[in-house]
Formats: sequence, structure tokens, C-alpha cells
Amino acid sequence: MKVKILVIVFLILFAFLCIFFAQSYYNYVYPLKYKEDIIREAELNNLNPALVASIINAESGFEATVVSSKGAMGLMQIMPQTAKFVAEKLRIDFNEDMLLEPAYNIKIGCYYLNYLNNKFQSQEALLSAYNAGEGVVKTWLKDQNYSVDGINLIKIPYTQTNAYVQKINKILPVYEKRLKKG
Repeated sequence: MKVKILVIVFLILFAFLCIFFAQSYYNYVYPLKYKEDIIREAELNNLNPALVASIINAESGFEATVVSSKGAMGLMQIMPQTAKFVAEKLRIDFNEDMLLEPAYNIKIGCYYLNYLNNKFQSQEALLSAYNAGEGVVKTWLKDQNYSVDGINLIKIPYTQTNAYVQKINKILPVYEKRLKKG
């Protein structure tokens, strides 16, 4: 009888440890920092907050001070010239160091996503433009090899951009669930 009780206690403890480590791993792989900023700026720009969180995860892993080898900066990995363009549109101050401030970076990134969202009618094209550039994606949409309707991409010719879009689409449902929980 004592052995059965010990086995049951051990199994319960083991189950709790598994749940704890699974949750820790989940929070590590899918962090959700700056939630209030993400929700506020997404709503101001008519964006899905889960999409913004997914982009931040893919771009920087929620590390605010990341600077890429190409010069993209901060959470949403925004190029300084793009940020300057957005700051002028928003009539707000700009210097490159501000891109390393989470709230500022999210504000600039969400505005830019909304700007692209108004130019592209499919999420795949929007994400491709965010990654590869607006002009590049406009060219793809005019090419029958990549788009048959000028709206949707049937093929993304850049391997890195294709992987980026797939990654966002994979993690988006996770952030949709996380943000619904509150």
C-alpha cells in the first residue's frame, strides 16, 4: 500500500514538474513583453496585436536593444531611414537611439505596418513587404511567376523572406491565444 501511495505521489510531482517546465519553455520561446504598448499601438493602427507580437518575436525575440548586421534596430527591427520617414508622418521626434526604446519602436513599427497594410491586400504580401521591402513585393505582385492576381503571392522568391512569412504564420496562433487570455 505504501509503495502505491509513493508511486502516486511521485507521478503527481512528476506531472507538476512537467507542466512547470513546459510552461517555462513556452514563455521562453513565446515571450510577451510590452503587452500594453503592443495592444495600444496595434489598436491605434487597426492591426491585430497578435500579429505585432509575432513580428516582434520573429524580428528580435523581444530583445529591445538588438541591432542587425544591416542596421535594423530594436524590437521590430526597423531601419533608421524607415523610422525617420514614419516619425515625419507622425510629426514626432526622431533619432536612431530612440529605436532602442520599446514604446517608441512599437509605435514606429505599428504605424509602418499599417502603412504597408494599406498598400497590400494580403497578409502574406504585407509580411513580405515588411521583411523584403515594399518595392520588391510590388514587383513580385506584377510578375505572373509570383502572383496571378496582383494581390496574393503564390511564391516568395527570397528564401529568407519565405521562411520569415512561414515563421510568422506558425507563431501567430500562439500569440492570438496568449492575448485572448488577458
